[in-house]
Amino acid sequence: MHADAVTAQVVTVDRGRFGCLLGGFEATGDDLVVTAMKARELGRTAVVVGDRVGLVGDVSGAPGSLSRIVKVEPRSSLLRRSADDTDVVERVIVANADQLAIVTALADPVPRPRMVDRCLVAAYDAGLDPLLVLTKADLADPAEFTAQYAALEVPWLVSRRSSPEAFEGLEEIREKLAGRVTVLVGHSGVGKSTLVNALTGAERATGRVNDVTGRGRHTSTSAIALRLPGGGWVVDTPGVRSFGLGHVDPDRLVHAFPELEAGTDECPRGCTHDEPECGLDAWVADGHAGTSGAARLESFRRLLRAKAGQPDH
Repeated sequence: MHADAVTAQVVTVDRGRFGCLLGGFEATGDDLVVTAMKARELGRTAVVVGDRVGLVGDVSGAPGSLSRIVKVEPRSSLLRRSADDTDVVERVIVANADQLAIVTALADPVPRPRMVDRCLVAAYDAGLDPLLVLTKADLADPAEFTAQYAALEVPWLVSRRSSPEAFEGLEEIREKLAGRVTVLVGHSGVGKSTLVNALTGAERATGRVNDVTGRGRHTSTSAIALRLPGGGWVVDTPGVRSFGLGHVDPDRLVHAFPELEAGTDECPRGCTHDEPECGLDAWVADGHAGTSGAARLESFRRLLRAKAGQPDH
């Protein structure tokens, strides 16, 4: 069925209309983005930025033209969140990415480690490589913040303003994103859209932090995939105030800690891995998880608490 469908990849979603890049992210040459709508036969099938799709109809991209999405290819990854930790209904953010860049400011607004932890849980659950991108290092030293993630072995990069128009650290970030499909997630006001503009040459709207609440104003209103000049793609997403993880099975989270995973065989039935009877304590104490095992176990438990909405000890 629809053997003549043209391959494309969704780069924008706006009120039932989808911007689809012919040939997908791997295409070279001039980017032709075709406007499409979802075919009725797809029913309630969700179509999101990053989806590989099949198009039929007018794929000329001419003004006023409209094609139809008739199939959605299997996804290699799916980044999701829920409205809150008790809601198991997932909200799909983007499909087919391979890296999640968690953008947080070191000051103005102050960093929110628990939000970062939640994004890390979502990255591990989706099978994405996490990356911390720390902005506004001209306002605060990153050392104290990054020390919290040393045991997790999450790579991190720093950017700072050297002038109102220029960034330091931009080239290092470009190198880390090159050749990959990277989703950028962060709460409002951290400079995410400013960073996207500097990386891609786009003109995404930017805002400032509210002087009263200390929180940023939402500037990006929908996800959009943008090509990087040196190769690769970034997906800019709307700023988030919360990141619910109700859809995440805690048992999947341990897969991101392979040195601990085998130790769960020693746990009692129904173990939460954050209780006195947990078998992981003895596993680590016996040296099975290496010299950094204790720190890795505490980081794992911190993520479990973040997922459960519990305070860290």
